[in-house]
Amino acid sequence: MVLPMYFWLLFAAALLISAIGFKNYVWFISLGYGFSIAGEGLLMLILYGQTLTPGTLICCILFIIYGMRLGGYLAFREFKSSSYKKNMTGEIKDGKTVPFGVKIAIWVTCAALYVTQVSGVFYRLHNESGSNVWTYIGAAVMLFGVVFESVADLQKNAAKKVNPKRFVDTGLYRIVRCPNYLGEMIFWTGVLISGVGAISGAGQWIVVLIGYVGIIYVMFSGARRLEIRQNKNYGNDPEYQKYVKTVPIMVPFIPLYSVEKHKWLVA
Repeated sequence: MVLPMYFWLLFAAALLISAIGFKNYVWFISLGYGFSIAGEGLLMLILYGQTLTPGTLICCILFIIYGMRLGGYLAFREFKSSSYKKNMTGEIKDGKTVPFGVKIAIWVTCAALYVTQVSGVFYRLHNESGSNVWTYIGAAVMLFGVVFESVADLQKNAAKKVNPKRFVDTGLYRIVRCPNYLGEMIFWTGVLISGVGAISGAGQWIVVLIGYVGIIYVMFSGARRLEIRQNKNYGNDPEYQKYVKTVPIMVPFIPLYSVEKHKWLVA
C-alpha cells in the first residue's frame, strides 16, 4: 500500500502542530490534537482548492471549526481555569520522568492517528470523487457532533459554576455520563460516512478504519479515566451511585454503565 504524497504532507502538518507536546506532555493528546485536526482541514483546502466540491468544502471547514473549538476550549481550560488546575493536580503526569524516546514514539503515533482520522475526506479529495449523498449525510452528522459536544461542554461549565463540588447530571448529562466524548464519536462517525462511495480498495479502507477505530478506542479510554476520577471524588455520594447505575457512560440506550474494570482501555 503506497500512501499519496499529500497524505504525507498532512502527516507532517500533524507532526509539526502536535510537537507542542514536548513543552507539556499532555498536550500531545489535547492541544496538539485539536489544532492538528484544524491544521489538516486547512491544508486540504489549500492542496485541493482547485478541485473542491461543495460537500468536500463543507467537510474541510468542519474540520477547522471542530479543531479550533476543541483546541481553544482546552487552551482556555489549561491556562485560565484555576478550578481545573486545582482539580487535576496530581491526576495528569507532567511528563518530566518520561524518557525522550517514549515521547518521540507518542508524538509520531498521535500524528499518525490524527492524519488517519481525516482520511475519509482526504481520499474523497485524492480520488477526485466529488460529492455524493454520503458526503452531505456525513457532513450533517459531523456538524451535529460538533454542536452536541459544544453544548455538553457549556452545560458542564454552567453546572460547575453553580456547584463546583457536585458531579454534573443535568442537560445532556441526563442521557449519558460522557456526552462530550459521545459528541466526538458522532463527529468521527460522520467523517467515516462522508467517505462512502469514494474510498477505493482495501488499502484505503484500512487507513480510514485505523483512524476511526483508533479514536473510538481513545474516547472509551478517556471515559474510563474520567470514571475512575469521579468514583474517587463522588463515590460516597448516594445520588452519584444512583446516577452511575441508571445513566449509560457513553452511548444512549446501551446498558453499559461502567468501563472501570476494562484495563485494556489504557491510552
